[in-house]
Amino acid sequence: MTSTTTGDLIAWSDHYSVGIPRIDAEHRRLMDLVNQLHRAIHNGKQDSATSEVLDALASYTITHFTGEEGLMKRHAYPEYAQHKAEHDKLVAQVRTLQQEARSGKPVSRDVMSFLSSWLTGHILAVDRKYRAHMIAACAK
Repeated sequence: MTSTTTGDLIAWSDHYSVGIPRIDAEHRRLMDLVNQLHRAIHNGKQDSATSEVLDALASYTITHFTGEEGLMKRHAYPEYAQHKAEHDKLVAQVRTLQQEARSGKPVSRDVMSFLSSWLTGHILAVDRKYRAHMIAACAK
């Protein structure tokens, strides 16, 4: 987890690239949404703005996961089931966060730490595992 002078919690670098431009762009967008949520919380906006960003993050996460999983299925990625299980677990956790935010519970720094750590860790440890398989499959 990195913090920059702009108030961002995480910053994109080529270190996170999986070598598939569409997926990299989606990962950058997810990082941007996490950063937007972080800035809203940091600026004391624990209100509808926080809920809106959390809703956008949840929605875009599902969109990204659906596309990524479709790509894995289309190219017979052998660890698809495990990867999808990771996605499903995060979606459930984000839905819980949404419900808590709607009920008035503030999004804590621990939650932000979890989201940024999960995203960067997932990209580096789980998504990068499919890199060679997908690049080879897409080149065919």
